[in-house]
Amino acid sequence: MSFLNDLLGGQNQQAGAGQVGAGSLIAVAGQLIEKAGGVQGLIGMLQQHGLGGAVQSWVGTGTNQPVSGDQLGQALQSGGLGALVQEAAGKLGVDPSVVLGGLSQVLPHAVDHMTPDGNVPAAAQGGGFDLGMLEGLAGKLLG
Repeated sequence: MSFLNDLLGGQNQQAGAGQVGAGSLIAVAGQLIEKAGGVQGLIGMLQQHGLGGAVQSWVGTGTNQPVSGDQLGQALQSGGLGALVQEAAGKLGVDPSVVLGGLSQVLPHAVDHMTPDGNVPAAAQGGGFDLGMLEGLAGKLLG
């Protein structure tokens, strides 16, 4: 079983009605990053669809600016990733707004975690997505 499946399966059982475990959200964030073409792709897509200032703060070394689940949902839908959120919500047995609300909390940490020096890695320098990069984040959020 993959790390992604472990998180989706294990954390889903611990989540109560109307909630999604942090591990499940990290797994969904990983899927979004992967489908977007890595961190660089996700950042570009979110910037292009109205979250530029917030996303820049996630990459930078300062405080992460928050985004709402609605803002994130609109950007993901416009960027062609809305179906992934719908699919994740179905698998987790919750409303998509619950997934988006959780992702609005997890994605800033995920991007921040994957850009530790305040720079987005170029695709040739590891900008492609590696799920292992989020394992440390899972420990921080779940611990």
